Amino acid sequence: MYLIPRLRLFWLAILVSALGLEATALFFQHVMKLDPCVLCVYERLAVAGIALTGLLGIVAPEQRVLRMFCYLLWAASVIWGLTLAMKHVGIQFGTSDLNCEFFANFPSWFKLDEWLPAIFNPTGYCSDIQWQFLGLTMPQWLLVVYSGYLLLLLIAVLAEFRSPPERWN
Repeated sequence: MYLIPRLRLFWLAILVSALGLEATALFFQHVMKLDPCVLCVYERLAVAGIALTGLLGIVAPEQRVLRMFCYLLWAASVIWGLTLAMKHVGIQFGTSDLNCEFFANFPSWFKLDEWLPAIFNPTGYCSDIQWQFLGLTMPQWLLVVYSGYLLLLLIAVLAEFRSPPERWN
């Protein structure tokens, strides 16, 4: 188990899974014509942070410093994503007093909604439930997804502290 985070395949799986989620979001938006809200856009950015983690991890997975940086980026992305998804679920089901903005609020030096509007420009409302699968809405599924990524992160971090098995000489 201690070898898992040192394998390029591990980091590639993270990258591919996150890119798959991004592709799915774009399919929902551009093919199924579902309008993403501002929280959807931010949740996409959190998934992009996880994808970046996978991409960086592929570079040199044997380098502990790089892995530690990846774990920090991964944790920040997952925690932010979980927070956004919980807020989104609360807005959809009326259990939250929070409101949702209509426009993305990116910093002036990082205007993703202007640079890549096909991906990061919100056009929907957070309270709308446009899609469900197995009784769960999209933000509820994102809670499942982010929780899975968090569990995988915890396994990887625990593997860092496992020592290699003793060798028989």
